Amino acid sequence: MNKTIKPLINGLITENPTFVLMLGMCPTLAVTTSAINGLGMGLTTTAVLVLSNIVISLLRKLIPDSVRIPAFIVIIASFVTIVEMLLKAYVPTLYTALGIYIPLIVVNCIILGRAEAFASKNGVIASMFDGIGMGLGFTIGLTSIGIVREILGSGKLFGYMILPESYEPLTMFILAPGAFLVLAFLVALLNKIRDKKGKKPLTIGTCDAGCKACPIENCKGRMNGSDKEDGKNE
Repeated sequence: MNKTIKPLINGLITENPTFVLMLGMCPTLAVTTSAINGLGMGLTTTAVLVLSNIVISLLRKLIPDSVRIPAFIVIIASFVTIVEMLLKAYVPTLYTALGIYIPLIVVNCIILGRAEAFASKNGVIASMFDGIGMGLGFTIGLTSIGIVREILGSGKLFGYMILPESYEPLTMFILAPGAFLVLAFLVALLNKIRDKKGKKPLTIGTCDAGCKACPIENCKGRMNGSDKEDGKNE
């Protein structure tokens, strides 16, 4: 179970490619002018990432080390071409909005990085979940940035007006400077949350928890009548 769940959680939270590893910044900053664009690019990248991870994991023992990078790129490019053709045929609006950034998925460092660091060294199931985790983490990152930029920049969310007509859109947020600002604020916010959660919790049964929480009846601090919150004895 750990071999499947751990890679999934790793991509979503621990090593989120957008907010932690800061990978794939080109599409992150370019296509997130709206939430739907961020969601579309994220899911497209996820599909390519999962499929390429599976195939590379299956072929990992057959690909010589001397040509592994070119082989990975050929596999990734094949899936990008397939996904691009499907988008053009069935979702032409999204295809037009994403434009040149769809074929650029081939050189997205997230996909090539996971192929080299994980899929080429692990089994199919673990590689598949690694692709899902990293892909969904990337999707969440792009969609989050797109939501903030779309609301502030146009007053809309997924194309629907959600702010009153009196709201004056801050057009800066749908331009390049807005992308950098939103990314910076979201990364700072998540780092703040992670720092708070990273504090060592008080442990019952140790002096760190204080005398009131101490379950040891013969504790030296209690015997001396100490009732300090920090649990330090005189």
